[in-house]
Amino acid sequence: MIVAWLAARTLWQWLLIALGCGAVMALGQAPVDMPVPMLIAFLVSFEFYRGAARAGRAGLVGFAIGFAYFVLSLSWLTEPFQIDADRHAWMAPFALAGMSALLAAFWGLAFSLARRLRAGVLGLAVLWPLAELARGYLFTGFPWGMLPQGLLDTPAAQALAWVGPYGMMLVLCAGAAVLVQLMDRPLLVLPPAALALASVLWPMSLPAPELTPHVVRLVQPNAPQQEKFDPEKLPVFMNRLLNATAAEPRPDLLVWPETAVPYLLEYAQPVFDQIAISARGAPVVLGIQRRDEDWYYNSLVVVDGNAQVTDIYDKYHLVPFGEYMPLSDLASSIGLRGLAEAVGGYGRGPGPRMVDLGDLGQALPLICYEAVFAQDVGAAPVRPAFLIQITNDAWFGQHAGPQQHLAQARMRAIEQGLPLARAANTGISAMIGPRGQVLDSLPLGVAGHVDAVLPAALPPTLYARTGDLPLLVLLLLGGSVLLARRISIDAPRRHP
Repeated sequence: MIVAWLAARTLWQWLLIALGCGAVMALGQAPVDMPVPMLIAFLVSFEFYRGAARAGRAGLVGFAIGFAYFVLSLSWLTEPFQIDADRHAWMAPFALAGMSALLAAFWGLAFSLARRLRAGVLGLAVLWPLAELARGYLFTGFPWGMLPQGLLDTPAAQALAWVGPYGMMLVLCAGAAVLVQLMDRPLLVLPPAALALASVLWPMSLPAPELTPHVVRLVQPNAPQQEKFDPEKLPVFMNRLLNATAAEPRPDLLVWPETAVPYLLEYAQPVFDQIAISARGAPVVLGIQRRDEDWYYNSLVVVDGNAQVTDIYDKYHLVPFGEYMPLSDLASSIGLRGLAEAVGGYGRGPGPRMVDLGDLGQALPLICYEAVFAQDVGAAPVRPAFLIQITNDAWFGQHAGPQQHLAQARMRAIEQGLPLARAANTGISAMIGPRGQVLDSLPLGVAGHVDAVLPAALPPTLYARTGDLPLLVLLLLGGSVLLARRISIDAPRRHP
């Protein structure tokens, strides 16, 4: 019925309805957090695909759905351009539209290729997750705003521990493919539809996590980005950090946000002396910038009770254009090293590594954007006791960006079965349990600290053991079967 109705619509009507479909899908993302409209619109997108007779129209519709979805989901991308609005605000709509179009192209390609292979909704159920996998890995990846993120506060989110975010996307696509195939048979479609609704509407009751004896203090100075490095404001924010650190009772570990110390590491010893006095012997994890003979680095360091740096981690998954210029390595290799350094921003760290926190065990550090990538967290050299994320979400404003960033940190906790301690400059700082529940937190836009008991880790999850490789192999095999089927159908036509 829906397919027949769509067939009678003009191309412009198709595009308008597709844009509306994508906009409704975006309602699943924070801060709206409405998974049911998201899932209904997702189901409708499969009906759109069924109604597209040609690959070109299917690709255009998939692109339109994706474009509207990403424009609304990623509206926070305009926030960094407001920090120095007089110089940069004009670029904000172009950045948002450009990024949304780039990400939507992955969806459009999946829709078009599935139709070109004449694979039906089964083909889209294989190729859409494959497109999302490509979006998360290619060109350094940008998996922000995946549809499974919209299910985070539902019982279905616990499936992340088994199949990860891309596996959940495959489950969603497979379920939608089944439902649209049964759409004209109410007696058959009702049971799986009811099961799907129950998986997102059933009241979520997670068991309380087992707790360790250790208390972690998360410190949130609330330094607005436009004031963060203002010389007149530096003492204000540093005093907030030190006063929160010195507050009673003494915790076992303190975590400060990304670039909390506004000096280079080589000049920061006087600050470390003050930190050690305030911390009264407890180790402090904090963000700072450092440099060597070649590059500056966005780093995390551990300062012990003697004001000595005992561990250093350099961020290695950098933000393109924000923290480095793509192809800067090529510029260096052809003799343009000065240009590469001028536009390249930070140097890249060697990769995931642990920091040793004594009695609390080893932790895997994540700086800001690194918590977006499930594959980075899964690349830890050994299993950590917990995850630490330090971030400066002041760049993202006070609305969707910080809330979506927190949601992704919660996803990483579920996927790995590990607690995550998160310190954010302007919020949201939180202790996250190994099933993704927020146990203690500080809201956006406030200065202060929260003392949270560190939960114990769960046993390694299936996804922690396997990562994305089995799913990639499965999707590639599925794509190969679809291609072979198309070739076998076309062969008799070429050779009558």
